[in-house]
Amino acid sequence: MENLISLVNRLQRACTALGDYGEESALPTLWDALPSIAVVGGQSSGKSSVLESVVGKDFLPRGSGIVTRRPLVLQLHRLEEGREYAEFAHQPKRKYTDFAAVRKEISDETDRETGRSKAISTVPIYLSIYSPNVVNLTLIDLPGLTKVAIDGQAESIVQDIENMVRSYIEKPNCIILAVSPANQDLATSDAIKMSREVDPKGERTFGVLTKVDLMDKGTDAVEILEGKSYKLQFPWIGVVNRSQADINKSVDMIAARRKEREYFANSPEYKHLAHRMGSEHLGKVLSKHLEAVIKSRIPALQSLINKTIIELETELSRLGKPVATDAGGKLYMIMEICRSFDQIFKEHLDGIRPGGDKVYNVFDNQLPAALKRLQFDKQLAMENVRKLITEADGYQPHLIAPEQGYRRLIESTLITIKGPAEAAVDAVHAILKDLVHKSINETMELKQYPSLRVEVSNAAIESLDKMKLDSKKATLQLVEMECSYLTVDFFRKLPQDVEKGGNPTHSIFDRYNDSYLRRIGSNVLSYVHMVVGSLRNSIPKSVVYCQVREAKRGLLDHFFAELGKKEAKQLGKLLDEDPAIMQRRISLAKRLELYRGAQAEIETVAWSK
Repeated sequence: MENLISLVNRLQRACTALGDYGEESALPTLWDALPSIAVVGGQSSGKSSVLESVVGKDFLPRGSGIVTRRPLVLQLHRLEEGREYAEFAHQPKRKYTDFAAVRKEISDETDRETGRSKAISTVPIYLSIYSPNVVNLTLIDLPGLTKVAIDGQAESIVQDIENMVRSYIEKPNCIILAVSPANQDLATSDAIKMSREVDPKGERTFGVLTKVDLMDKGTDAVEILEGKSYKLQFPWIGVVNRSQADINKSVDMIAARRKEREYFANSPEYKHLAHRMGSEHLGKVLSKHLEAVIKSRIPALQSLINKTIIELETELSRLGKPVATDAGGKLYMIMEICRSFDQIFKEHLDGIRPGGDKVYNVFDNQLPAALKRLQFDKQLAMENVRKLITEADGYQPHLIAPEQGYRRLIESTLITIKGPAEAAVDAVHAILKDLVHKSINETMELKQYPSLRVEVSNAAIESLDKMKLDSKKATLQLVEMECSYLTVDFFRKLPQDVEKGGNPTHSIFDRYNDSYLRRIGSNVLSYVHMVVGSLRNSIPKSVVYCQVREAKRGLLDHFFAELGKKEAKQLGKLLDEDPAIMQRRISLAKRLELYRGAQAEIETVAWSK
């Protein structure tokens, strides 16, 4: 079983080395899935003394105010023989045999992270202690809960510490070691209050009662230690801390443990509980319980690790490989990315992806509605017809039919169709541009290279702009064709009214009467409607041929031609990866390394069992 605690120790160290210590992150966290024991207590609760008693060494910083300002992950390794020593994860090659130097290094390392501002940090310090006097155990010492900030600390530090402690103990894999002094009312214990908030049934909480020997005369903690009051699922454990006098005299921990055992064994109130009291018993109970919890979590841990490895590999694959080093490799890479973009763009137009249907909507709704809104009646109002017919006749009135007048009326009316025709070209151009932007965003490889993304986008829009000009020219030519040559058969089939159609015996003024002019306007309107019907079908064909078809066939042709002329250095600039994506890939690779290492570690331990 000792391998299990060592396994978690190694995994926790690996987590911290790769930046995973349970903070909120866009990356998956292994830290939160690992069973751990968090030590919680208020200031002056004797928390530090409990830890030192379990370790059997005087090694924690002491002082007034908030001394512990970073989580301290304390990993204890039992040695069968040999000299005890300590190692920090941030100084892997240095062994400390002087534990006063360990205390100083904890303070110094805290200041390196937080500065000398007395602020706190969630980044843990890792300390491993190897000794014949310890059990295999890992404890996380958290900053002491406090109610008042001291000079030099922000007012928010009280809440900051509470938030940090809560972030550890609220996790279901965390075992809570709630430390409370026996000479204070447990109802006011910060550790018990917070533990009950996150673990109301006491299923994860071990209660430790310190300073049992300092209770007022005539009082004792028997009812608490027997579990009759403030009941938890696990029995309370009482400990006797070193007195300040002992600390001042540098009484060693081995002697202090012996003194603690004697106190419980000889005390009339506690002698019946002596077998399960004291810091030595506490260490053994916690070690055994931690082993059991780790063993029960192994299957779920393996499942989580395997699932996360797949997710990390998938995202790394999506982010793509690093850039090729040679010019040919870079050119091939760019071409492949551009082909991916081009394929996505075509899929939008062909209906495989959404968006292409908007082009049809322009032809089926927008263009007909625009043509319908043209005010032909206003163009062919009586006064305008009279004006154009009269002007067309000049000084010599027409003899039979006002042919020149008809032409002017038809041309001036048909010319208004250019507006809806141009609008159709512009609308399709806007749709194609929008589809280019969508396709750019949907081409995952382009997110990796912002410079290439910009170049491809600019090249595609430039091609669309040229296609728009060609399309507008071709579409307007359709309208101009209708203006330049009229369909004669239409007018030949019109019924002739001899009396109003130009009998030379009538007065010249009768030829311009309202009835006659109304007939001309009606004939012109009928012809214009015929032409509009024809253009309604031919304009979409022109637009599709010049814009949609060309965009599908060669949106990036010019870009490809220019690409072949570029040097390796210029190609490299196009593949200038977004630093955020590069950093994301590095972070994912490190996290994947962590999970693969964890997978191998767990499998090794599982096989050995």
